[in-house]
Amino acid sequence: MAGCGVYSLSGASIEGKTINMHNLENRAPNVVPALSATLTEKIRNRILAQTGLAAVNTDQADYDMQGTITNYSVSITGLQGQTQASQNRLTISVEIDFKNRKDEKASFKHTFSRFADFSANQQLQAVENMLIEEIARQLAEDIFNKAFVNW
Repeated sequence: MAGCGVYSLSGASIEGKTINMHNLENRAPNVVPALSATLTEKIRNRILAQTGLAAVNTDQADYDMQGTITNYSVSITGLQGQTQASQNRLTISVEIDFKNRKDEKASFKHTFSRFADFSANQQLQAVENMLIEEIARQLAEDIFNKAFVNW
């Protein structure tokens, strides 16, 4: 392929060899103990699996990614009748600070937000892990695309 980068089948444009991925800090008003680890792992696994980058713990990495969980909230999205909830929504937002040392113009600071709906008949605790996994997968995809896919 022509160009100055290395390309993968995912459409990613990778010029570097290393990435320093910090654990996400949880600053959401509602703190779920395993949320930071779950989101960090999903994002890390997505990036490493699709790019071939080596994860390092140094300030000299070609790419540096750190972030903060800024929102974890449940809201009502559907009503049954006038007053009874029929649908709830779990929303998670993450602010990512991505530094591309190979191309400073590709660096960014951006908030990514995703949600998943669940029936008001279900307790959050019963579906929470499944919803977090689903949202984490979507957030990882969004972050990967913003950082490495130049469509």
